[in-house]
Amino acid sequence: MHKLASRILFEDNHLIIINKLPGELVQGDKTGDATLADEVQDYLRVTYGKTGNIYLGIPHRIDRPTSGIVVYAKTEKALVRLNAMFRSDDDMTKTYWAVVDRLPSMDEGLVVHYLTRDSVKNKSAATAHERKNSQKASMTYRTVAASKSFFLLEIGLLTGRHHQIRAQLAAMGSHIKGDLKYGSPRSNEDGGIHLHAREISFIHPVKKQRLTIVAPPPRDVVWDYLASVVSEPGEATWRLQDI
Repeated sequence: MHKLASRILFEDNHLIIINKLPGELVQGDKTGDATLADEVQDYLRVTYGKTGNIYLGIPHRIDRPTSGIVVYAKTEKALVRLNAMFRSDDDMTKTYWAVVDRLPSMDEGLVVHYLTRDSVKNKSAATAHERKNSQKASMTYRTVAASKSFFLLEIGLLTGRHHQIRAQLAAMGSHIKGDLKYGSPRSNEDGGIHLHAREISFIHPVKKQRLTIVAPPPRDVVWDYLASVVSEPGEATWRLQDI
C-alpha cells in the first residue's frame, strides 16, 4: 500500500482529496521542496500503473504550516468547474479549527476586517477600516473546546484571503499555537501551526451531488485532547448526498 493511502479522505475518477500534514507544500514554490502534489502523482502512478505525465489539477491551496483538507482534480473537466466554485464560493462551505492562546472578547460571532497584503514579508495585516489596496475579509467563529492553556475555535470561512484566519485572529488578540509570524510566543516542533482545514462541503463538479469531507487533525497532545472533546478521536468521514 502506498504511504499516502491512509491520508486519502475521498477519491473517485474526478477528485482526490488529501489530509495534508503541517509543513507540506500543496504545490511547488521557490524553495524547490518536494510537494504533496508530487506525492499524489506518485500514488496515482503506483496504484493504477500509470506512465508518462499524470494530470493533477490544483483548484485551491492552504498555507504550508496549516494542516487539513486539500482538493485535487484528476480531470480537466473537474478542475475547470472547481476553479469556478472556489472563486465564487457558491454552494461551498469551509470550516477550520484553530487552537489559540486566548479567547476573543465573545465566545462566538461574525468578524469583518480589511486585509492588506505585504508580499515582501508574506504577511497580511487586518484592520477595522478599509485601506488602500485592502480586501474585505469575513468569517464566523465559535468556541467548541478548551484546555487549561488553549482554546479550540471553529471558524466558518466566508471569504478566502491571504492568511485570513491567521491575520484576523491576531487582530482580535488570539494567536494560533505555533504561529510566530502572527504573534504566537513559541513555535511548534514540526514548524507547523495549529490551524486545520476541518471540513469542506460543495457540489461534486461532475456528479452534481453534495460532497462533504471531514478530516481529523494531526496527532499531538493538544490536538488529541481538544478534538476528543468535540468528536471521536481519529474521525475521518465523507458523505455524498443527493440534492
